[in-house]
Amino acid sequence: MSRGKKAPGSAERDYKRVRRRAKRRRAWGNVKIGAATLVAAFFAFLFLTPIVLTITNSFMASSEISANYGSVFATTSSGGKVYISEKVNLKFIPDMVSFSQYVTVLFKSPEYLLKFWNSVILVGPIVVFQLTVASLASYGFARFRGKLREIVFFLYIILMLMPYQVTLVPNYLVSDWLNILDTRWAIWLPGIFSPFAVFLLTKFMRRIPTSVLEAAQIDGAGEWQIFRRVCLPLCKGALCSAAILVFIDYWNMVEQPLILLSDAEMHPLSVFLSKINSGEIGLAFAVATIYMIPTLLVFLYGEEYLVEGITYQGGIKG
Repeated sequence: MSRGKKAPGSAERDYKRVRRRAKRRRAWGNVKIGAATLVAAFFAFLFLTPIVLTITNSFMASSEISANYGSVFATTSSGGKVYISEKVNLKFIPDMVSFSQYVTVLFKSPEYLLKFWNSVILVGPIVVFQLTVASLASYGFARFRGKLREIVFFLYIILMLMPYQVTLVPNYLVSDWLNILDTRWAIWLPGIFSPFAVFLLTKFMRRIPTSVLEAAQIDGAGEWQIFRRVCLPLCKGALCSAAILVFIDYWNMVEQPLILLSDAEMHPLSVFLSKINSGEIGLAFAVATIYMIPTLLVFLYGEEYLVEGITYQGGIKG
């Protein structure tokens, strides 16, 4: 046998060896995908369980809810909590479907719907005007550069990183100084000028190629036309993402109305949910279900835009 030549059949053995390795890699890859799917399904089940439990229990009768969860919400004569000596019966399927809780919430107790519309009145203007202010400010930060603008933008980031509890006292003092305390303006103004949307849209607009803006400028477009006809259409995904995140954030606000609004009639449903007493456990499930509907609808409607706004890197799509 000459040097450099393989023995007869060695090429076939090498080929079979490579195929076996490829099969093992594919099998191991399938095992990892299957394990990851099981882990994701387990955590999805954990995360969805409270939502499913709330929705299904909202269709239970008051007597059934008291029988299943009465020990959890029971209190002593002095107002303290009762020690739970037995297991709580978590039921996903009611023995008999009842709409009595929704009838009470929607028709017999208008205070629940009043709180719901309080949430809409407080959150709606914040979302609309925060995006308006943020889009204009973001265009300025992205279009024009300079040390002063970079310092201001850095301060925006610092302010955004601070938890709301840190700025709550300054907001209270400023609202008192402006004489808007105990009015909806005390909630609207800090929300409208929140830095979160400015940061998100600025980072997005800075990814738009400069050549696109220069081409519009060469065609005779002014700054307002560039902003309205070039930047805003390209930032549609980012605007929808910011709208969804801002809506969810302020729809669940609790600290702001508790501190800045002393009148309980102006409080949103997010605050009122925590005040439902033990005699209205069934209503708590029904009200919580109604409270979740706007958030779920907004997320399901804008899920595609949310993903696009997070992953899209700017520029012109082909």
